[in-house]
Amino acid sequence: MSYILETNNLTKVYGRKKALNDVSIHVEEGDIYGLVGRNGAGKTTFMKVTSGLANASSGSYSLFGKSGNELKKSKENIGLLIEDPGLLPDINGVENLWLKCMALGLKDKEEPKRLMELVGLGDVLKQKTKKYSFGMKQRLGLALALVGNPKLVILDEPINGFDPQGIKSVREMILKKKSEGTTFIISSHILGELSKISNKYGFINNGSLIEESTSEELISKCKSKIELIPSDVPKACTIIENIGFKEYKVKDGGVIHIYDQIDRTGDITNALAKESVATIEICKKYESLEDYYVNLVGNGGKEGQK
Repeated sequence: MSYILETNNLTKVYGRKKALNDVSIHVEEGDIYGLVGRNGAGKTTFMKVTSGLANASSGSYSLFGKSGNELKKSKENIGLLIEDPGLLPDINGVENLWLKCMALGLKDKEEPKRLMELVGLGDVLKQKTKKYSFGMKQRLGLALALVGNPKLVILDEPINGFDPQGIKSVREMILKKKSEGTTFIISSHILGELSKISNKYGFINNGSLIEESTSEELISKCKSKIELIPSDVPKACTIIENIGFKEYKVKDGGVIHIYDQIDRTGDITNALAKESVATIEICKKYESLEDYYVNLVGNGGKEGQK
């Protein structure tokens, strides 16, 4: 299988620290690839190395099937928003975009205006960027990443500083560009939003890729559970074991999480009532992307399984 971006044991060392440690990921054409990890996990370093802003210490990668000395030409098909978008403050957004157009050899003078409208800045065409809010600068950064209609767009925390309506508009813009054939790699700490658009994920922790999953695989891995708060936790544990439940954990605050047979909430309440244990609260819950990531890196679910 050919990939738009493929890395092989990519490693980046700063001093004694491995910011990336043997990372191998696979991004196919048309993917919205969600790069998941806490601050300092290695997401931004990965993006910088694969876009040519930093050199790898070891390992290799290919873009559009090209590697080695052929990479330079491939990078012309990449759009970037990594950290600060690097705006010129004393000119307006259209002019900032036109400078990027000229650098890429584009001659369509209507392109900057179209991009401004696409990212929701159509009403500030003549306003200097030094007067922009943080969210407006992020929008213009997105527009700059889309100049020239690149085949691959790499976005590092693209919805920072956005209100809910702004987040929604960015999500719709990304999905629109995907429908036109654009591939995205996106990092975001707002994992609930990432889960609404991504079809593939790479989970990074301490510089290492700890899992790569499609959205379908991730859904199957995310645990659904019954959350039970009984009046007597030890007695309730004995009761649920006696009626056939095997996978459960006792959490803080007198809460029991039950991971198997989640359609049997009625059986649980009936069994508890027969033994004079009150059910204070019982409900079904579904593990979010945030929950899955926390458990994956070892910060959740530390209590021993009973």
